[in-house]
Amino acid sequence: MGILLRWLGAFLLLSLTYNPTPWNFVRWAEANWSTQMPLTLLLGLLLGVGYLVYIGATLRSIGAFGILLVAAITAALIWVGIDYGLLTLTNPSLNLWLGLLALSLILGTGLSWSILRQRLSGQATVDETEV
Repeated sequence: MGILLRWLGAFLLLSLTYNPTPWNFVRWAEANWSTQMPLTLLLGLLLGVGYLVYIGATLRSIGAFGILLVAAITAALIWVGIDYGLLTLTNPSLNLWLGLLALSLILGTGLSWSILRQRLSGQATVDETEV
């Protein structure tokens, strides 16, 4: 359940920032920057902290190669969906949602990797400390 919640958190972070609906931070900030600048800045900083947590954990846990591997697997899944007629790329909104899904899978995997590795291998992960 924790892995699903981490992925859902990544998906919410990305979709709150931008999505094809009018309900996202980017469009709200563009419309309200001049009248609500402090609130816009605060919400932007909070989103930035969320990205810092997710991207930092992802880079530490799976690294650049892992990010490319998860992206390639996600792209292959989308390709299979297109090949079997389950998906079509003619709808720009659907393409954006697929991109959000792909990015959230990368960030969710990065945040959950130590849990997945521990469950698969049975070995605990410990932090490295410098002496």
